[in-house]
This record gives sequence, structure tokens and C-alpha cells, in this order.
Amino acid sequence: MTALVIPYPARSAAETARALRTDVSNGLSGAEVSERLARDGPNTLAKAAPASALKILLHQFQSLMVALLIAAGGVALALGERVEAGAILVVILLNAAIGFVTEWKAAAALDGLRKQAVSLARVVRDGRDHQVETADLVAGDVVLLSEGDRVHADGRVVEQARLQVDEAALTGESLPVAKSADPVLDTGAALGDRTSMVHRSTAVTAGRGRFIVTATGPRTEIGRIGTLIAGVAAHGTPLEAKLAELSRALLVIVLALCLVIILVGWLRGNALLYMVEVGISLAVAAVPEGLLAVTTMTLAIGMQRMARMNALVRRLPAVESLGSTTVICTDKTGTLTRNEMTVRAYDVAAGRYEVTGAGYAAAGEFTRDGNAVDIGHDEPLGLALRIGALCNDARVDRSGEVATALGDPTEAALIVAAEKAELELADLARAYPRIAEIPFDSDTKLMVTVHATPEGTHVAYVKGAPAEVLKASVLVLGAGGTASSSQTDRARIEAANEALGSSALRVLGLAHRVLPDGFVEADLTRDLTFVGLVGSTDPLRDGVKATIATCRAAGIRTVMITGDQEATAAEIARQLDLDVGPDGTAFKTVHSRDLAGLDDAGWLAVVADAAVFARVSPEHKLRIVDALQRRGNVVAMTGDGVNDAPALRKADIGIAMGIRGTEVAKDAADMVITDDDFATIVGAVEQGRVIVSNILRFIHYLFSCNLAEIVTMFAAVMIGWPMPLGVMQILWLNLVTDIFPAMALALEPSDPDVMARPPRDPEQPLMTPAFAWLIVWQGLLLAGCTLAAFAVGMEWYGVGEEGLRHAVTIAFMTLAMTQVVHAFSARSRRRSAFTANLFTNAWLWGATAACIGLQLAAVYVPLLRQVLHTVPLTMADWGVVGLGALTPFVVIELVKFGQAWVRPAG
Repeated sequence: MTALVIPYPARSAAETARALRTDVSNGLSGAEVSERLARDGPNTLAKAAPASALKILLHQFQSLMVALLIAAGGVALALGERVEAGAILVVILLNAAIGFVTEWKAAAALDGLRKQAVSLARVVRDGRDHQVETADLVAGDVVLLSEGDRVHADGRVVEQARLQVDEAALTGESLPVAKSADPVLDTGAALGDRTSMVHRSTAVTAGRGRFIVTATGPRTEIGRIGTLIAGVAAHGTPLEAKLAELSRALLVIVLALCLVIILVGWLRGNALLYMVEVGISLAVAAVPEGLLAVTTMTLAIGMQRMARMNALVRRLPAVESLGSTTVICTDKTGTLTRNEMTVRAYDVAAGRYEVTGAGYAAAGEFTRDGNAVDIGHDEPLGLALRIGALCNDARVDRSGEVATALGDPTEAALIVAAEKAELELADLARAYPRIAEIPFDSDTKLMVTVHATPEGTHVAYVKGAPAEVLKASVLVLGAGGTASSSQTDRARIEAANEALGSSALRVLGLAHRVLPDGFVEADLTRDLTFVGLVGSTDPLRDGVKATIATCRAAGIRTVMITGDQEATAAEIARQLDLDVGPDGTAFKTVHSRDLAGLDDAGWLAVVADAAVFARVSPEHKLRIVDALQRRGNVVAMTGDGVNDAPALRKADIGIAMGIRGTEVAKDAADMVITDDDFATIVGAVEQGRVIVSNILRFIHYLFSCNLAEIVTMFAAVMIGWPMPLGVMQILWLNLVTDIFPAMALALEPSDPDVMARPPRDPEQPLMTPAFAWLIVWQGLLLAGCTLAAFAVGMEWYGVGEEGLRHAVTIAFMTLAMTQVVHAFSARSRRRSAFTANLFTNAWLWGATAACIGLQLAAVYVPLLRQVLHTVPLTMADWGVVGLGALTPFVVIELVKFGQAWVRPAG
């Protein structure tokens, strides 16, 4: 085995850097290398820290609704209404506390996922090995690598022995890349083709080596991608934008109503101070104090539900974005696939054998034409399995709960295939001990190991690129034994290779040679006997095809964006039905070369009918997401690699993988799938839709109830009646009957057909004309019943001080009970309350009981009677209250019943 040579055995980091300026080249001139080293400093690429507590807290106060509440509280305080001002302050602090705690917990939980950061590196300084903090690496350091290490910086490989690096996190390629000390002189070489360079955040899967650091921090490839991320501006979610728009409209309405009522009342001869107080009460009634609290709670509850489903949301308002998602852009490696190579087929003399099972679990069987086969009676297949297992430097680690590959995933898959045939690697190694080897070479594309046999001879086992193995073979192991390789044999092998390759399998050729006595190295790669082919694949995740079908039924388009080859990506898309739209439209596969030089119009056109983008760069991903967004889509982007991070930040919601995902990807994402299961996204999308529906439910409830309060007060003033509600009674209604039922509506379970409906139009405002009309007529109905009850109270008890207090209590209780009952109607705009779902929301029944209990306390507890200015009610009074509360419910349900005749319930 070749010994490693330390190229700079006794030099300091500074001396090494000076040597590097003339000795290292990767397509750069000496001057360019010098400039790069001179300007590059210590590694400054740091993971994004969670939002600080102060930042989260301040975020909770950045709301138009909160500003209105503060203003209303200030006016109330100026008028001496300290109790009212204090109550408003409590609501503000409660809302801020809820948002702070939930977002802080989300940020803290995300810290638990930061498991892939490497803090120490082995370097050679002053001729000795040292362990240093990764952040302390500088350009010119000599860093040692061994199997399983993370690469800590970008650098030039100077020595290597079978060094292979998994660059999937950076390039999207699922197979490890063999590294070489030979310079790559092509200055335009793609990142994946720079075989003489290693890059930060990649992982060593096999071999060992040394490299000299050429870049740290922002000068690394990850740092360059980080610059792209920093250039993508943060954005709000669709719900945030729509609530802000709704808040602005509400502010205009509130100010207009207050000015009108103050002006009209003053012109009618009322005292100005009295009318100012009336205006304040209308402002308090118009501002739905419960909106922010319930919105925050709805999002927090949705976040908790998603967390139980292994979807961790980093930013609270981002929970709802999935509900409006129209396109999911997903990486392939590790997202749609398991990132675990699995042998699927062997093609040997007797024909093609299929191999069942997936991943690194030794569970599966060999079949031919659908029938199980006995491996012990098939010598060619047994020989192929033995070659694959012994011409191999990987191993499978089963010490944990899940088996993992140590080394090349393809080689690990060959070991697992042998285990499925009950061939144990340890037994094979004892029977055929390795005595020599030729490591895999990217030029010859072959790997050779030499073994002693039980018969006392020596045999060379060879695996590699099928064309190269076939070229070195003069014999073929056929059904009748070994024979000279004929043109017919070669044509059959080439056809089998093409057939396996077209099935998206990575194909290796297998061969052997019984060596002569006194063999030399040249004997190991000539006069071989071709044994067969083995095809392996990175298997699809369990259930991913069904997940994509569910998304399609929900009107969500899935687009695969990968760094893989076009043919492989297209085949994966075919297997997943990604290339077919819901209406049968054929989507196409686009190679990165087709994206070169596209203008804005070209990008808009290409994303319209593409199912797959292959061999793309991080810049391409950004442009794809941007073009989809400019076509009016709400885009979710899933990914796990550093190369996904800019697109994750750009997307409306970025979804990172928690186990295999890099720190950069997690920090750029809005949500982390902690089990790396693409199917988890289905549940997240459903919860996103449920959240949007529940937000609309409590907006419907809050706005119709608050409109009823406004109309009740406004109509009474315009008619010339006394005020039917006191200011504290209005605030009580907003705090009690608004918040509790609205919070219960936020816990409404999912509708059975929630994933059978198309996404909500991202351009559609929350308050559509139809929705606004629904709120208006139902609010007027509630107000009408309240005013009628108030009129009855004035008729029964008069308008003197005590009589008016009795009438106001009747109106207060009528409006409160009307709102409580109205919550059941607000569960659905079209579906009747009297369905099988009537008892599915236990929280709503609990909120109803709580509201009734508090309303009874408001008229029967002396302290509350004093604060709210109420009186105990008689049985006749309760009859008026009950009739007023039930009338709107009956009318609304009759309207739903009529609508059911012309359109389906929903």
C-alpha cells in the first residue's frame, strides 16, 4: 500500500502558504493563487443564530392592530377609564407573550438539530499534527483527511490514497467523487469536475489524504453560496400580507365611523365629550382585540401539530404558507431518494436476476422471471457476488438503530447484496484473504484486489466501468462455462448494460482472473474473464410516489431540481409520474445547458411545462423559483444541501431536511423536516390548509360579531336611543365571547376533503366580496336581534336610570349569547351545523360552557355587576335573551339549507 508523503514536513502555516503560491495550481496562475491567499482570512462562515429574545419580542409589537389597541388604551386612560386601559394592555401583553414563547421554543428546538457541524480539524503545523478549531483554519494550513471526516475548508489535494468525497450536499450528485493530486487545468470546469479540489461541508467516504487550504469563510464555495443567500431579501408570508391589508382597511373604516358618529351625535345636540366617549367605545368595538391573539395561537397550534408530525417550523407565521402552496420544488438526492445505494439486478451467464429489498438492511431475495432462485446452484451468480463483496473497501455499520454505509455507498450495496445471498463478508475474507490491490483509478476506471484461494492459488477480482472491464476481458463466463469472447457475447453484454442503464441503474462490470505464478501488476488488468454486470440504484423513499400523487390531487405541482444526469433524472421522474400533469399534460425534462442565456421571458416559458431540471447550479435554482413566483405561484422548496440554500431562502417557504441537511440549508429554511421524509410534507400541506381555513373561520366569527357591536351602537345613536351597551361591556364581549369561541374555531379538525381541493388562490384577498357580504348580512342579523331585545327592555322597564340599566343588561346578554351560538354556524359557510361533525370539536363546546358561565357571573356576581353595570335578570328577560340568541342561528342554517339545493356543501 502506497505510503503518504508529507509535502511540507517542517513548515509553519505561513511558510506553507508561501510554498503554496508557487506549488499549487488548479487552473489558476501563481499570481492568482497568491492574490486569493492574501485576501483570504480566517474562517468566518458561522451558522445563523436563532433570533434573539429581544428581536422576537419586538416582532410581536409590529402590528397595526396592536397600534390601534395602544391608541384606544391611551384615550381611555386620558378619559379616566383606567380599568379599560389596563384590560387593553393585558391583551397586548398576552399576545406578545404567546408569540414570544412559541417562536422562542421553535428557535430553541432548531438548535437541537445542529448535529453536523464539525468543530475540530487535524492540521500539520510546525511539522506536528494538531487539532484546531475549524474557525481557526487559515489559508496555507495542511489538513489531514481520513474516511468519515468532514472537510473543513476549500483546498488543493496534494496527497491521496483512494480518497473519495461525497459532494452531494454541494453539487447534488449522489455518488462519491474520486479525488486526485493531479491539477485540473480547465478554468471552466464545473464544481463536480474539480477532482483536485475538496470543499467545505463535504464528507470523506473512502481513503485518506491531505490538502492545503486555499479558501476559508466567504471565499469557499459554501461562502459563495452564502453570499447568494444574503442577497435574497426576507419576505413575509401571504397571510401576513393579507392580514396587513385587512388591518389597513379596518383602520380606515374605524376612523371613518368614529368621525361620523361623533359629528352626527354632536350635531344632534349631544355633548362633545359624551360623543368622544361613544366614539372610543365604537373604536374598541371595531378593533377585534382577539384577532392577533387567536391568529398567533392558531399558527402556534399548527406549528405544534406539525412538530408532532416531524415538521419543525422555525418562524411562526410561516406555518400557513403551505396552505397556499401551488408548486413544490424538490431536490432528488436524499429527498425523493434515500441516499442509499441498493443493488437491483445482476446480469450473468444464466441471465438477469432481480434483487429485492432496499437500503442497507440485509433483507431481500434473488428472483428470476418472478421466481426465487437458489444461489448455491448458480456458480456465475455466486462468483459475481463474491467479486463485488471482496473487491471492496466499504463496510456496513449496524451498531445503531439504522444500518449505515462506511465508505462508498455503491460498495456497501454490493456487500449487502452478498449478505442477502447468505455470504458473510467476514467468512469470505477469511477464505479469500486480500494480499494486494490496485485502488480505483479515474483513468482506468477499474479497481483490482488480489486474493489467495482455498486451493492455494491467487485470483484477481476486478470491478469497474462495464466498457473498461469488457475491454480487458478475453474470456466470458457463459452458461456452458468459460469461452473466448465473441462479437455475439460482446453485443449481448453491451445490450444488457444499456438495458440496465436505461432503468436509471448505475452499472458496474465484474471480472476475474486466476493468476499465474510470479504474476506482476500488469497481469491484474489483462486477459480477464468477464463474469457479469451489476446494477444499483439510489432507491426512492417509501411512499414518495403516493405523496406526489396526493399533491397532484390537491392541485400542487411537483418539480424536481437536481444536479444529477439528465437520463437518470428523467427516469426517476417517470417512475414518480412527475412527467404527467393532472390533466394528462406531458411535462418535460430540462438540462442546465438549455437554461444558458435565457432572458426573463425565456425563464417564464421554460418553468411553465418542466417537471425536471437536471445538472442545475445554485444560480439556476434561484432563477427557477423566481420565475415560478413571477408566474403567480406560491413556491415551497425542499432540500438538504448547501446548494439548495439560496432557493430555500427565496421560496415562499423553504423546507430543509433535518438529518442529512446541512447547517446552511437549515438556517435558510422556514421549516425543517426532522425525519427527512418527503411524505411528511403531505401532512404539513394539509395542516397549512387547515390553518388557513381556521383563520378564515375565526375572521368570519370575529368580524361578524364585532360588526354586530358596531351596528348596534351606531344604529342606536342614529335612531336617537340611549346607548345599548357600555364601554366596559363592549370590552368584556371582545375579551370573552370573541376570544374563547374564536380560539376553539382555531382548533377545528381537518375537513375530510381538504386535500381534494385546489390551493387557495395566492392572489385572492382574505376578504373577498362574497366573504365580506356573508359577514355583513350575518352581522346585521345579530345586531338586529340585539336592538330588538333592547327595545323590549326599554318597553318593559322604561328609560329611567334603573330601567335603562335593566334594558342594557338584556341587550348585553342577548348580544353575548347570540355570538356564542353563532360560533357553531361559523364552523362552515355552507355545511349545516347539524352534521356528524357537530361534536368533533370538543374545544368549542368547552368554550361555549365557559362563555355561558362567565356571562352568568356578569349578572349574578356582585363585583362584576358593579364593574359592568348589570342587574340580575328575570325568567321573562331570559326568554327574550334566548329568543334573540337563537333567531340568527335558525336563519343562517335555513340559508345554508337553501344553498345546498344549488351547490354541494363544503
